[in-house]
Amino acid sequence: MASSTTPRRPANSGPELPERAHAQRVPAHRPSVNDPTGADRNTGIVLGAAVIAMGLFAGLSYTFTTAVMPGLTAADDRTLVDAMQQMIDNPVFPVTFLAAGALAVVALVQARRSGSPKIAGWIVASLALYTVWVVVTFAVHLPLNEDLKDAGDPAGIANISEVRDDFATPWVAWDIVRTLASTAAFGFLTWALVLRGRIRRAAP
Repeated sequence: MASSTTPRRPANSGPELPERAHAQRVPAHRPSVNDPTGADRNTGIVLGAAVIAMGLFAGLSYTFTTAVMPGLTAADDRTLVDAMQQMIDNPVFPVTFLAAGALAVVALVQARRSGSPKIAGWIVASLALYTVWVVVTFAVHLPLNEDLKDAGDPAGIANISEVRDDFATPWVAWDIVRTLASTAAFGFLTWALVLRGRIRRAAP
């Protein structure tokens, strides 16, 4: 009489095969350091944040060049000196300045690790112009700011017209350079983000 016992399936056969095939397919979809479109999913977030920070940074420089300083230079000597003394120690400006540079550096590191030379190149160009802003600020504007602070209370400055001219003339002239540099840095960083989006969309 034939046996009614159902043959046992081997331990590694049957329904487990699809699972094994799926497990073998998964690594193919994981990000790779050689894949510029998926090496680091945080790259887009960091680069986007760098663009925002650089935009705020460039906008702040642009506002000073086109609105703040023209308004103050049109005012009387005491108003300009007093207003600039109050603005020199504003903490918002250095925080924005540091955030823009730090985020751009992180974005550059990520772009290089993901094997994206074109994106990295535009970020480098942005950081180069950012460096121009830094050099001009430390070489020209910070010393002028310190001299203005050391001048003391505007009400007690005997030669306030001279103090104003010594400060405002070079400060305004070099601020135009800073604005051009920071605006171009923002543009280059924005293009890096646009280029990254195009690469991701073109990837198979």
